[in-house]
Amino acid sequence: MLTILEPTPESLRKAAEALRAGELVGMPTETVYGLAGNAFDPAVLARIFEIKKRPFFDPLIVHVAEFTEVEALVRDVPADARLLMERFWPGPITLVLPKTDRVPDLATAGLDTVAVRMPAHPVARALLRATGLPLAAPSANPFGCLSPTTALHVAEAFSEGIALVLDGGPCRIGVESTVVGWENGEPVMLRPGGISLELLEETLGKNVAVAANGGEASEGKATASPGNLPWHYAPRTPLRLLTSVANDIPSPGKPGGGSSGLIWFGAEPAPEGFVLVENLSATADLAEAAEKLFAALHRLDAAGLDALVAVMVPEQGLGRAINERLRKAAAAPVDHRDQRNRLK
Repeated sequence: MLTILEPTPESLRKAAEALRAGELVGMPTETVYGLAGNAFDPAVLARIFEIKKRPFFDPLIVHVAEFTEVEALVRDVPADARLLMERFWPGPITLVLPKTDRVPDLATAGLDTVAVRMPAHPVARALLRATGLPLAAPSANPFGCLSPTTALHVAEAFSEGIALVLDGGPCRIGVESTVVGWENGEPVMLRPGGISLELLEETLGKNVAVAANGGEASEGKATASPGNLPWHYAPRTPLRLLTSVANDIPSPGKPGGGSSGLIWFGAEPAPEGFVLVENLSATADLAEAAEKLFAALHRLDAAGLDALVAVMVPEQGLGRAINERLRKAAAAPVDHRDQRNRLK
């Protein structure tokens, strides 16, 4: 198992030295743990893609610690982007902006835009400052699998190829960052995440378009936002997604029942017959549900069940991000279980 270190001054120094030497480090952020590497080094970026088994047409997010670092990455910052930076950075929002020549094409899937964010987690910011480099840091998991929200998730996913993992505790937000790009000069939400659509619109004082089909990429075709393939974030155990409790929830004695686990939400008692139940929030708090989502899926996935069932949360606020992750997890192909076993 990979080395997990508490974020002491010595471990931060060791991690920064590893990053400057071209190695990869597991880095905590407020959203999910990232697989961090020097964003200016194409060889390091290639290693990130290789270790994750990530397709090269899926761009990476570049992380910075200071506003001044954006100048080396981005040619132009629209007024709306500046407003979002001022309100939400550091925080769980990624902005897709025209890139400079310093950014390797490998980081951007060959596109002329780069995805940039400033994480809020104190360990991530300390590591970025200690390293003195912008860090490309996609989620620290095999491509398409459940996102990691603890250091142990990272260590369980990779047996080699990473110098160390800094343990920053469980991720506070628990879902990936919101991604915003610009089309014809107007902002577009390319991926729902830790900042809701409502907050974006309140900040900008205008309606914000939502990319059609979540801005999904087709196989082999680059998209400006990462994480937009038709399936993603998926457990090994087959997942069935239901829109409400009115749907026919499988239980023992019904087709699709048997050894099943349930993702639940709210104060109402969960249906009987499930081996394990994970209630994301008994008080129907969407922020709590987002924080708990991937950890709950990890626990259910490790239980050796035949199937998982998830009931969608309200499609508002952070609920959009939660439901988007559940939809993509449920859309995973049948052979995903075998694929992940091969990756580990």
